[in-house]
Amino acid sequence: MEQTVSKSAPALAEATLTLADVRGAAERISDKIVRTPTMRSQTLSDIIGADIWLKFENHQFTASYKERGALNALMQLSEERKARGVIAASAGNHAQGLSYHGTRLGIPVTIVMPRTTPLVKVMQTESVGGNVVLEGESFDDAYAHARKLEAELGLTFVHPFDDPHVAAGQGTVALEMLEDVPDLDTLVVPIGGGGLSSGMGTAARGIKPDMRIFGVEAQLYPSMYNHLKGTNLPIGGDTLAEGIAVFSPGQFTSRTLRGLLDDILLVSEPAIESALALLLQIEKTLVEGAGACGLAALMDNRDLFKGRKVGIVLSGGNIDTRLLANVLLRDLARSGRLARLRIGLQDRAGALFKVAKVFHEQNVNIIEVFHQRIFTHLPAKGLVTEIECEARDSAQLDALIAALHREGYEVRRVETD
Repeated sequence: MEQTVSKSAPALAEATLTLADVRGAAERISDKIVRTPTMRSQTLSDIIGADIWLKFENHQFTASYKERGALNALMQLSEERKARGVIAASAGNHAQGLSYHGTRLGIPVTIVMPRTTPLVKVMQTESVGGNVVLEGESFDDAYAHARKLEAELGLTFVHPFDDPHVAAGQGTVALEMLEDVPDLDTLVVPIGGGGLSSGMGTAARGIKPDMRIFGVEAQLYPSMYNHLKGTNLPIGGDTLAEGIAVFSPGQFTSRTLRGLLDDILLVSEPAIESALALLLQIEKTLVEGAGACGLAALMDNRDLFKGRKVGIVLSGGNIDTRLLANVLLRDLARSGRLARLRIGLQDRAGALFKVAKVFHEQNVNIIEVFHQRIFTHLPAKGLVTEIECEARDSAQLDALIAALHREGYEVRRVETD
């Protein structure tokens, strides 16, 4: 398979990436992207037991590091290819980054998305200049159609990750982090197809050969983990980290990462949700699921990082607001601050008043009440009520449940997981 970014690009099987390539990318794009901050988190450092530094790539114009690689690839096109335009298959951050910088440079950009793509993503891509073509029911359908249009229209296909030029652009994240914090000794980087981790790993190891580098994948999509470790873990499912939900890693990136990574860590969906909520609560910064994976890995592997000086990348901040609300509410439930209690009552006047009095005595706020008289195992004169409530913490909630038991109520928590 040949690289399509330029006529002289090497075949993927022979392509290499060096520190010089990443530094060249930095010279090309540095004045055209946001120089995002690398900042220490005192609170997260205390929680994890390591010195934690955050790279805020969610502050890019399109809220993702993807701009870097897309721009570096675009700037190395010949004038003829720039005039013809570029094409990509993407329903995410690559689409916006390529469209934004292509439009800014006067390069026509076509993005093929599945018909199932949420309208908000289509609108976001169009708003930064991309010409969106909807085709197929899946990403594979959209990808096949993009490659078909590439050949028919003479366009240049810009791959979201399996491209040395794209990976070199992504590697500039590590250059900036080490400029800001030269004594970092560990990097934790999310992995989807591997473009970001390949670029950052190449840059970091070129500057500091003893740098420890950990990749992070969602547990539901361990594609690079399987490839590099020779395992056969199942791949697929609904993940919050859709930005790194890749069934097959890149050919070039897989070969590059084989000699770079110290290990790949897998993170669960609850861990990703908790990390996202923690970043919003502590750092007051919004990330998407993929952008929270680095912190999730640290939270789940504190002994591995104890005492280290660790840099993590908040790779993007594009998340649907309704999904964000669900994540935050679920996190409150897991922490014991929000709960739904299922309580058996007698179907008579004053029953709800009596149980509500216990909530009042324990100073727990009632948010909503749901009654169920039909679908219940209780006798005909009984009912089930579900009370959604808000407590100060899990200890206060436990005290409420104990008080309800003392009053003779049958109580069960409705779990979120």
